[in-house]
Amino acid sequence: MTEASDTLHTPPQRVIPFSPPDITQAEIDEVVDTLRSGWITTGPKTKELERQLASFAHAARVACLSSATSALECALRALGIGPGDEVITSAYTYTASCSPICHVGATPILVDVAPGSYEMDYAKLEQAITPKTRAVIPVDIAGRLCDYSVLSQVVDSLAPSFIPHNERQEALGRIALVADGAHALGATRNGRHAGEIADMTTFSFHAVKNFTTAEGGALAWRRGLFDDEELYRDVMLMSLHGQTKDALSKTRAGAWEYDIAFPGWKCNMTDIQAALGLAQLRRYPEMLARRRAIVHAYQKGLADLPLSILSHYENADHSDASDCDDAVARACEEGLSSSGHLFLVRMPGKSPQFRNALIERLGQAGVASNVHYKPLPLLSAYQSLGFHACDYPCAIAQFENEITLPLHTKLTDEDVAYVISAFHAAWDDLESKGIS
Repeated sequence: MTEASDTLHTPPQRVIPFSPPDITQAEIDEVVDTLRSGWITTGPKTKELERQLASFAHAARVACLSSATSALECALRALGIGPGDEVITSAYTYTASCSPICHVGATPILVDVAPGSYEMDYAKLEQAITPKTRAVIPVDIAGRLCDYSVLSQVVDSLAPSFIPHNERQEALGRIALVADGAHALGATRNGRHAGEIADMTTFSFHAVKNFTTAEGGALAWRRGLFDDEELYRDVMLMSLHGQTKDALSKTRAGAWEYDIAFPGWKCNMTDIQAALGLAQLRRYPEMLARRRAIVHAYQKGLADLPLSILSHYENADHSDASDCDDAVARACEEGLSSSGHLFLVRMPGKSPQFRNALIERLGQAGVASNVHYKPLPLLSAYQSLGFHACDYPCAIAQFENEITLPLHTKLTDEDVAYVISAFHAAWDDLESKGIS
């Protein structure tokens, strides 16, 4: 038995969870303040969080909701997308990028990723567009923004043949870009922020995300497109059964009366959740900086292994910018600055068996790891819709040897060093046994 193997079978020196929420006294105090205020559903703190998020994301408006999934569904409904329409998204993503397409009755169209990439193949995207296409949902996986300049070129080039079905589609004058930015709050590309680039952007505030409200999400949209007040009002109606007054509005003297504009849904955010978000947002710049430092440490510590690691930070010349200090961080934004949500590692030439065994050995060493994501055509729900894995070879190739290491702001420098050491030990152990 090798020395590495002996190490792996001893009790772990420490336990490294995959993605625990980073909750401090600041969040606790803000929630307690809400509980004592007597107002715990959608109210003043939710509205304040919306204002602050819109400023942070450089968006026209933000509507806070119960999840990124509900935000994406509201976006599609606000654009009037439904039966008879097609919406395109990536084959390499979580189901929440695609299920809202089904929820509104539209037809999902999946596009394979480019070779060696987690982003959809933009050439194949153009080929997938038909006269029925109403929207494209690019996925900012791991917090790295897609190339929206290329996406815009694709949809703009087809604008002359686009036939709008309603006023908002007419205002756009082309196929809508509705970003799945679930991972991307705080990310930038060429100096522009997630929330101001795509026509609409959805964010997730789930417990495992960089920024959390336990559950929750938001819909943002960029300036100059729509009547912002009208769109915000419509999203609020969708989130509260179609009711024309929310609970806060009805507290004003004599303001009890309301109407139901349409049979809506129930997906509002509460002030308890928003309280978490307000405290998180005050801390968020330092949290993003910490993620950047962890990414750099991982890249340095794993550089001796034949890995393909997703690049999170690039200068305008595409050179690595993960080691930018605060003084030059602004310059790095002129390239690409991810939110550092997930540390995606591919192991070229390795089999799914190697990947799965590596995950098991890391677990034995106390390190939780994961896989992001199982492509949609491998899932029963999407197979039943007629999607086949053989039609998405690049997505399958990305998935088969991908592993995601823990990346969160509860990690200490010692924790990061331990993960790197455990990864090396597991890798060496598997190779010594001839597993590839």
